[in-house]
Amino acid sequence: MAEVHVIGQIMGATGFSESSLFCKWGIHTGAAWKLLSGVREGQTQVDTPQIGDMAYWSHPIDLHFATKGLQGWPRLHLQVWSQDSFGRCQLAGYGFCHVPSSPGTHRLECPTWRPLGSWREQLARAFVGGGPQLVHADTIYSGADRYRRGTWGPGAPPDHRLRP
Repeated sequence: MAEVHVIGQIMGATGFSESSLFCKWGIHTGAAWKLLSGVREGQTQVDTPQIGDMAYWSHPIDLHFATKGLQGWPRLHLQVWSQDSFGRCQLAGYGFCHVPSSPGTHRLECPTWRPLGSWREQLARAFVGGGPQLVHADTIYSGADRYRRGTWGPGAPPDHRLRP
C-alpha cells in the first residue's frame, strides 16, 4: 500500500476586490484513498490587508494518506470568502488544484472564480451582499459544467490568485 504525505500551508490570496478574506479548504480524494492522520478540511482566520491587497493566512496543512491505486489523486478544494463590517460573509471565489505527484517543495497558485448569477442577483450582491453559490461542489472540478454558467474569474476583475 502506497503512502502520501501532504505537508504545507495556505499562504494567502491576492487580487480580490473584497477585503477581510478567509479561506475554507478541503482535500478531496478518490474512494481508494484512506486518511491515516490529519484533518481533511478546515478554515483559515480572517485577514484584512493593511498594505497592498495580499491577505496572509499561513494556515498549516499536514495530512497522511494510504492508497491502493493512483486513481482519485488528492485535490485541494478552496473557497475564498469575505466578511463585511457587520460580520456577514459572502463568497469571493472557488478554486482547486491537484496536489503535486512528485516529491519535493512546490509553490502552487490556484486561480479562482465565482458564479455571476442574473443581473438581479448581481445587483443584490452589490447592495445587500450574498450572491449565487454552487449547490454541488463537484461543479468546481468539472470544467464542462462551469463553462455553461456565467462566471467571474481570472482576468476580469483583477486576477484572483490563491497561494496554497
